[in-house]
Amino acid sequence: MDRFDAMQAFARVVEAGSFTKAAQTLHMSRTSVTQLVQQLEARLRVKLLNRTTRRISVTADGAVFYERVLRLLADLHEAETNLPNASALPSGRLRVDVPSPLARMILVPALPAFHAKYPDIQLDMGVSDRNIDLIGENVDCVVRGGELTDQSLMARRVGELQLRVYAAPRYLERAGTPSHPEELENTHHRIVGFLWSRIGRAFPYAMHRDGKSLNVHGNYVLAVDDGNAYLEAGLAGMGVLWLPDYMARPHLARGELIPLFEDWRLDPMPLYVAFAPNRHVGIKLRVFIDWVAELLAEHAPVQAPAAGRHKPHAPDGASAVKV
Repeated sequence: MDRFDAMQAFARVVEAGSFTKAAQTLHMSRTSVTQLVQQLEARLRVKLLNRTTRRISVTADGAVFYERVLRLLADLHEAETNLPNASALPSGRLRVDVPSPLARMILVPALPAFHAKYPDIQLDMGVSDRNIDLIGENVDCVVRGGELTDQSLMARRVGELQLRVYAAPRYLERAGTPSHPEELENTHHRIVGFLWSRIGRAFPYAMHRDGKSLNVHGNYVLAVDDGNAYLEAGLAGMGVLWLPDYMARPHLARGELIPLFEDWRLDPMPLYVAFAPNRHVGIKLRVFIDWVAELLAEHAPVQAPAAGRHKPHAPDGASAVKV
């Protein structure tokens, strides 16, 4: 039995909650993973996992051993990468999930430069706006917008989205131009709804002017759960949009979107890279996070706090911890 392979297999089974999922992420057979864990238990003379036909859970001894295994694997990784004669370039597979507009407009166009700098990192990028189970789906990190509330995650704040309100000319020609945000409530005006993955419904937008604040829900005939579809619906004239500057900028320049309520302010939406607390922040994850932060410093920089700024009101996230 290779003790390193056995410990790695055990840790992955704990994280995935399944021998089958662990085997898939390790590119091994389920039988091999099962045998490695059984051999590890036999060597330690301790039961590490409770197995039933429906689920796998960690025993008390297994939980203690798991925490030590994580530290050992992390130390081994650092020892290998920090040797003077070892390759200075990070390598290996990195699984990430990012919002679809951010991927399409900012991250993917910049990937050739990332690959040129880190040619040995294999990047598996999920592109979605859904809520990700980082442990169960074996994802190293996610990029998400909004104040983070999931206390089980660690996160680094990497950007800040400045939001404004827009509509397509074809919508305004049909419905007229609203002069006040309240005109979006209980009138003929429509918004495009965005369904936040964590709560499965649209969310109100907080707007401020001259010390007055109001939450705009709006009425919609279409709500979507994907950022690219949200933008396309607005461009098609389906309703009023709330967009970050980086998404609106090219369409604004071409006259495809018109800004509304320019004397009103919206709180910026923070962007975070979040990851599970038991996920070792190895060099390949660290350089990816740093790369995302550098990109967003150009496209969505964090602004100095303004006096009286309200805390952004958003439904998706995790506890923010600098890494």
